[in-house]
Amino acid sequence: MKQVKFLFSLLLFCASASLAQLKLPAVDKSPMDMAYYPVNYPVLKIQNKANEPLMARVIYSRPLKNGRSVFGELVEYGQIWRLGANEATEIEIYKDVKCGTETRLKKGRYTMYAIPYQDKWTIIFNKETDIWGAFQYDPKKDALRVDVPAQKLPESAEAFTMQFEKDSTGLNLAIMWDNVKALVPFSFQSN
Repeated sequence: MKQVKFLFSLLLFCASASLAQLKLPAVDKSPMDMAYYPVNYPVLKIQNKANEPLMARVIYSRPLKNGRSVFGELVEYGQIWRLGANEATEIEIYKDVKCGTETRLKKGRYTMYAIPYQDKWTIIFNKETDIWGAFQYDPKKDALRVDVPAQKLPESAEAFTMQFEKDSTGLNLAIMWDNVKALVPFSFQSN
């Protein structure tokens, strides 16, 4: 009986010690978010209200402005940027698209980067995925580069935000932070 009590006590001690070492990760200051086109596609799908097939999804982290000057300082002009924080932003395209006026991008998953300037941004779709930051960015793996104009927002965006917006020729991926907005145009190809 003493051996059973001893083994039980030892087992409890070991279990307590291993649980005491388990630490939950801290809450990230730049939470990960996801945007779909059609907007809110998963919710529409479970409600049987999806009128269009899934066309695109972007996964990104949302840093906050926190009183900082963003473009030209925190995010340097002319330098590669991961479009957000933490892991590099990834986009999945579910159908071939034209990005910009004539450039074709095949369906698939890509890491997105940007090189921001005051008047335009170069948006980059890169074949290397599951990357943290832009530290190992390899331009040899670019699938597409497209220049888009940088616009001023009427109101400053505190959190870095990406969302899809439908327009007359397809859709735009709106990228907004601080007082800047860039629209990446997509038009879907027929198969």
